Amino acid sequence: MKLLIASDIHGSAYYCQKLMDRYQEERPDKMLLLGDILYHGPRNDLPEEYVPKTVFAMLNEISDRILCVKGNCDGEVDQMVLDFPIMAPYIYLNTDGLDIYATHGHIYNQKKPLPGIKGILLCGHTHVPLVEECDGFVYINPGSVSIPKENSRHSYIIYEDRKFIFKDVESGEVYKEYSV
Repeated sequence: MKLLIASDIHGSAYYCQKLMDRYQEERPDKMLLLGDILYHGPRNDLPEEYVPKTVFAMLNEISDRILCVKGNCDGEVDQMVLDFPIMAPYIYLNTDGLDIYATHGHIYNQKKPLPGIKGILLCGHTHVPLVEECDGFVYINPGSVSIPKENSRHSYIIYEDRKFIFKDVESGEVYKEYSV
């Protein structure tokens, strides 16, 4: 299964469009969103072209191909306008014999993982791309689509054949890879 993994769009129509462009180019089986889709949150500045109505319209066009978890900035009001479920605290996938757990990262993360986790823990929340091998699992963060932090890129990940490929959302350029 080929996945496009992204997090922290935060209502940016500009960067959501870039993500949709990458989605069209990459042609994944599913898009996995790690939360914080529409609202920017009180600790973040407004992202470029903050237009949540445009963001939900774009994402709703491919709603049957989106898997999503709830971020700390997502709420019931967001679920009312999105045509795919966003309220799960985490989801589990098994692909290529690999156990993948996806959550936003504000509750469960590399320092406080899901109980009994083995395999991969995908989290967003920090807005910083990272791969960290932990005790019994690997923590992977795609960074943020719209509000990267710590001088990181606007980014996403392509997962395919047990490989996580970090890419720049504006150019699609590969800048990091991790194989399991």
